[in-house]
Amino acid sequence: MAGKILIVDDVATNRIVLKVKLASAFYDTLQAATGAEAIALARKERPDLVLLDVALPDIGGAEVCRRLKSDPATRDIPVVMITALPDPSHRIAALRAGAEELFCKPVDELVLLARLRSLLRARESEAELGLGDDTYREFGLAEAPMPFAGAGLIGLVAARAETGLAWKRVLQPHVGHRLLVMDRDAALGDLHEGEVPDLFIVAADLVRPGDGLRFMSELRSRHTTRFSPVCLALPEGGCDISATALDLGACDLLDMSADPAEIALRLQGQMRRKRQADRLRHSVADGLRLATIDPLTGLHNRRYGLPCMERIALRAADTGRPFAVLLIDLDRFKLVNDGWGHAAGDTVLAEVAGRLRQELRAGDLLARIGGEEFLAALPDTGFETAHGVAERLRHAVCDRPVRIRGGDSVPVTLSIGLAMGRGAAEGRAEGVQGLMARADRALLAAKAEGRNQVKLDRSAA
Repeated sequence: MAGKILIVDDVATNRIVLKVKLASAFYDTLQAATGAEAIALARKERPDLVLLDVALPDIGGAEVCRRLKSDPATRDIPVVMITALPDPSHRIAALRAGAEELFCKPVDELVLLARLRSLLRARESEAELGLGDDTYREFGLAEAPMPFAGAGLIGLVAARAETGLAWKRVLQPHVGHRLLVMDRDAALGDLHEGEVPDLFIVAADLVRPGDGLRFMSELRSRHTTRFSPVCLALPEGGCDISATALDLGACDLLDMSADPAEIALRLQGQMRRKRQADRLRHSVADGLRLATIDPLTGLHNRRYGLPCMERIALRAADTGRPFAVLLIDLDRFKLVNDGWGHAAGDTVLAEVAGRLRQELRAGDLLARIGGEEFLAALPDTGFETAHGVAERLRHAVCDRPVRIRGGDSVPVTLSIGLAMGRGAAEGRAEGVQGLMARADRALLAAKAEGRNQVKLDRSAA
């Protein structure tokens, strides 16, 4: 099934008709005849969407929606309300209660199904981001959401500037966000940080009828605006493109002649969802970054370092260009922890990491892969250059003691094992594990022969 939808209507015939329509679109359905039954079913079954009639015998539809949206267990479930009364006050009441949409009977089946698809797509995306966010938070890798958000920016793109200015005059008293009239070229141009609208209102008819749909696709294809919701302003009698617009990615359809308070509520809902999605994306990105970064040194960790070295090796095999691998280990690091304490040991590791990073190129890999062990991979680097880099790294650490809290200086030296990546055929056969094993043997030899030196794998030269 495409999703599970809870149908709430006190008239059995209405429920059956909706069930048949939804089943033909491969939706699974649940049914409730009262508001209380709907709330209980939503909490128990967690449907993907609620289709809710405004008039119910026990609890009004708007109050049912309000209760669903105030319950943490059900607040993320989209609610679409249906009414037989085309009164603007009902629309405003539904939107204020948290409903994503309200349709008047008779409902256009194509538009209804397109709106359901649009809301379910958005819910699925939010759920995927939220799953990652929850996982990172469980591991302490994501911060709790910040409740305060300042005014956003809404871009108004109409066929004529006069139309955009008219929209702005009507909406500004009702919207707590900045409104910016833009032409098509400005919206698609190089927008700097702070100039990218959080949300667009786009006229369905720009240069030609339906041109707003093509413009919306252009916005979606731009890196800077791809996450900005687009609300399509329909022309009078423009319902024929409604379903197409929703399926192409419009987040909402606006009748600009409607009550400005209704339009403002729709925009506020879109802005709220956009900010929530932004927060979740940033949280997931931060979680991914933290999952691959060693928090003490700021270097990449083993989880990132080994796959990255695999990519370097594959690229070298494809291009035939040489590369080098260095395994770096602090000598007698246990004596640092035992003699000065673990806090001093952390200071030493962080300082050594900084010195190593300063000596390498931006394209080189440097990762902390163990307690006091580091990995460096040098793409497009021959043996002589690699050996020179290894000696430079060694001297960057041993020539200057590390100062720790209290004013003491801790002498630190490195042992380094160097191995060169093999040719294309040999390299693919050996793999990264074999290359690491050769570098590790060279490192052990450096340790065995007195430490504070660079030792070459016998096949390096």
